[in-house]
Amino acid sequence: MSRHSIKLISCLSLALLLCATSLQHSAQEPDRSAQRPREVFPRSGEEPDEVLKIDTDLVSLDVLAHNAEGRPIRNLRKEDFKIYLDGVEQPLAFFQVERRSGERRPLAIVFALDISGSMSAVEMARLRSALNAFAARLAGHRALYAVMAFGMNVKTVQKFTSETDNLDRAFERIAREPAGLSTHTYDAVDDAIRLLVREAPRTLDRRLLKRAVVVVTDGFPVGDTVSAPTVIERANAADASVYVVTLPSYSRVMAASTRTPLPTPLDVSGLAELTGGRSVYAEETNYDALFRALAEEVTAAYVLAFYPPEQKRRDGQFHTIKVEGPNGLTLRQSRPGFQAEGRSQKAVSKKQ
Repeated sequence: MSRHSIKLISCLSLALLLCATSLQHSAQEPDRSAQRPREVFPRSGEEPDEVLKIDTDLVSLDVLAHNAEGRPIRNLRKEDFKIYLDGVEQPLAFFQVERRSGERRPLAIVFALDISGSMSAVEMARLRSALNAFAARLAGHRALYAVMAFGMNVKTVQKFTSETDNLDRAFERIAREPAGLSTHTYDAVDDAIRLLVREAPRTLDRRLLKRAVVVVTDGFPVGDTVSAPTVIERANAADASVYVVTLPSYSRVMAASTRTPLPTPLDVSGLAELTGGRSVYAEETNYDALFRALAEEVTAAYVLAFYPPEQKRRDGQFHTIKVEGPNGLTLRQSRPGFQAEGRSQKAVSKKQ
């Protein structure tokens, strides 16, 4: 073999050795761009105010505070509240109140509309205007709306949208839905809660989401397949408040001598009260003012959250929650307690 050939082979061998060394070094060196840590907040600077890192152990609830005249009170501080779990005071891990200025709490609201035969065309037209007034009152919020119609069946007419024009157009589709003779109100609320859990995450833009169902009905549920206690339990588990608007078609069936409307079956069930919502009666002439006031109340809540003791997080038991505030105020909390996961449930959820 010539001296030139030997030199060429030596050069090629050296090049291959250098290439192999370079590849080995590249394999050992991690791709920093691909493995960038997923940080919720940047390391420089503090976390934004009123921002909550959610985990499965945190228990949150909304609390409304009213004075003797029934007006919402918005100027309370964290120190004004005490929260008790099974009668034992707990330290508050998080506190937030809706403010007139600054970043506002995001909302996810499902309107469940009664289209049974007892609802008149005039009522539906007034209702269309009222829902537009509701959305206009919440224009400053990051809000998602969905619409369900119920009579004999429950149907999602409009999936979650932030476009209020879609909310208005949903009424055109509702007019084409069959009414039926039954009024599956509890089934509708149950489906609305499922929709909230499935498509309205617990947080939006790193802020705790307000979940609510606004039921508009004549007040007489008929033919439901799910019971009121079950719906209330599921609403509490989802931290969703239910607001019930009873239309004038209910009051017309009452005796003329009745000065105030008698409680509807929905009122008797505690559907609104036991989920931190409210039950109201619409008047004949104009629903807009009522719905604007309802929108005000939906956004007037204080948000309180705490971590239960370790032994109560996985015991599978129901634990009561009681909130106390300043004397002279009436408080309404969104749920009376929480159902702890059992250890076996936790293991199953991890596998899934």
